[in-house]
Amino acid sequence: MSTTGEYVPGNRLWWWPRRRSVVLDAVLAAVSAVECLIEGVYFAERTGVSVGVTSLFGLLVGAALLFRRRWPVAVVLLSIAVTPAQMGFLLGMVGLYTLAASDVPRRITAVLVGMSVAGTLIATFLKSGQGYDGSLAATVVTSVLAAVGVNAPPVLLGMYVGARRRLVESLRERADGLERELSLLAEKASERAERARMEERTRIAREMHDVVAHRVSLMVVHAAALEAVALKDPQKAAVNAGMLGDMGRQALNELRQMLGVLRTPPVAAPVSVPVATPLLVLGDGDEDGPCLEELEVLVEESRAVGMLVDFTVEGAKRPVAALVETTVYRVVQEALTNVHKHAPGAKAQVRLAYREDEVAVLVLNGPPDGGSDVRLPSGGNGLLGMRERVTALGGGFAAGATGEGGFRVSALVPARS
Repeated sequence: MSTTGEYVPGNRLWWWPRRRSVVLDAVLAAVSAVECLIEGVYFAERTGVSVGVTSLFGLLVGAALLFRRRWPVAVVLLSIAVTPAQMGFLLGMVGLYTLAASDVPRRITAVLVGMSVAGTLIATFLKSGQGYDGSLAATVVTSVLAAVGVNAPPVLLGMYVGARRRLVESLRERADGLERELSLLAEKASERAERARMEERTRIAREMHDVVAHRVSLMVVHAAALEAVALKDPQKAAVNAGMLGDMGRQALNELRQMLGVLRTPPVAAPVSVPVATPLLVLGDGDEDGPCLEELEVLVEESRAVGMLVDFTVEGAKRPVAALVETTVYRVVQEALTNVHKHAPGAKAQVRLAYREDEVAVLVLNGPPDGGSDVRLPSGGNGLLGMRERVTALGGGFAAGATGEGGFRVSALVPARS
C-alpha cells in the first residue's frame, strides 16, 4: 500500500489485495445497505419506531459489509446483533463466508457460527410461531432447517475457499523455494565449473613447465658449452651440437604430445550440472607418461652436460601406481633443472627409496663451484608445481637451503595413491 492510500500495481490498497476486490466489496455493501434500508422500514412499521432512524440504522449496518475483509469477526457480530430485527440477511451470509475463509482461529469461528445459528433459530422460531396454529414440533423443525440452511452453505463454502487458498499459497511458496534452490545450485555449479577450469589451467601450466623447462635448460647449457669450445675443440663442439639437436627434437616431440592431448575432441557425454572434474590430465598417470625406470636416463642427460650426479636406489624395486611414478619423476626432473639454473657446476645426489607403503626421493646439491653462468631465467613455479603434485597424492614435500650453501628437495609419496 502506498503512503497516500492510492492503489499501486503489485501493492495492497488498505486491506484489499487488488482493485477488483474493492469493486466487489463496494457492490456487496451497496446491495446490503439497500436491503437493510428496506428491512429497517418494515421494522419501523412493526414497532412504531421512527422510519428515519431505522432507515439510517439499516444503511449503516448494511454498509458495514465494506469492512468484511479487515474485521470479519466484527461484521459477523453485527449481523448476529441485528438478527432479532430480521435485518441483514446478505450481511450475515457474506460475513460468515468471509469469516470461514479467513485465518481467524477455528475456535473463534466455531463460536461465532454457533451464535449465528442460535440467533437465526430463535428469530425464525418466534416469527413462525406468530399466527401459526401448527404443532410445536413442526415449528421447531422448520426453525432448525431454516437456521441450518441459512448459515451452513456460506460457512462450508468459505472453509473450502480458505483451504484452497492456503493450499495454493503453500504450493506457490514451495515453488518459490525450489526456484531459489535451483538458482543456488546453478550458481554453485558455475563456481565449480570455473574452479575446474582454473585447476585445469594450472595443471597444464605445470605440465608445460615440467616438460619443457628441463629440456630447454639442458639445451642452454649445451649451447654455452658449444660456444666455449667451438674454436678450441671442433670435435667436442660437434658432439655438443649433436646433443643439442637431440634435446631439441625431444622437446619438440613432448610438445607435440601435449598439443595432441589438448586438440583431442572430448568424448560426448550426457548434459548435466557441471562438476569440478579435470578436463585434461597431462602426464598425470598416463600410460605413456614417464616412469621410475627412466630416472637413469634423466640423470645421464644431466651428466652429459658436465654435472656430477650420484644416483642411488634403496629397497627392492616393485610396481607402484603410474601416477606416483610420474610424480616422482617430475620432482627429480625439476630439481635437476633447478641445479642447472641456480648452481652451475655443483655436485648433486639423487636418492630413490622403495619403502613398504611409500616411495621417497631426495635430490641434494652442493654450492656452485664457480662454473660458467648460463643465466637461465626462472619463473618461480618449479617448487610450487612439485609441491602441488606431491600433496595432491596425499604425500609430503619439503625444500630448502642447506647449511653448506646447497639446496635440498625431498618428497614422500604413498605407493598406491
